[in-house]
Amino acid sequence: MSETNENKFSPELISFIEEWKDKPGNLIMVLHKVQEEQSYISREAADTVAAMLDVPLATIWGVVSFYHFFKLTKPGEHNIQVCLGTACYLKGAQPLIDELGKLLKLEIGGVTDDGLFSLEAVRCVGCCGLAPVLTVGGEVFGKVTKDQIAGIIAKYK
Repeated sequence: MSETNENKFSPELISFIEEWKDKPGNLIMVLHKVQEEQSYISREAADTVAAMLDVPLATIWGVVSFYHFFKLTKPGEHNIQVCLGTACYLKGAQPLIDELGKLLKLEIGGVTDDGLFSLEAVRCVGCCGLAPVLTVGGEVFGKVTKDQIAGIIAKYK
């Protein structure tokens, strides 16, 4: 493993990986921690994890490409998640996505050219009583209408 790659992980992350290195089921736990620290799993991070855990890179990619939770591209500074669970979908989540796409010139899974915003569709935020719901960087907005989208975006510019 190159020293450069390892140095991009915090000492806490390196310690966590070392602690989990020989435990069963370690790969998903380690990848969660890497994504928590870096916001996504880059090729470089995957290479480092493969070397530190002594597992093939193909195994790493198999896991991160199978589980929807793992991100393979760096999200924007402000990641917008629109819930498409049943309640949110039925109460108007799609028009929210359409409005975000129009205002930010962004598709689901995309990042704005300036890296400020990214957009993802998620299955459930757990706030069904507030449907439709979107989150920006973890801040929850409930009972959102498409007319409120511009104001929500402005808050983060």
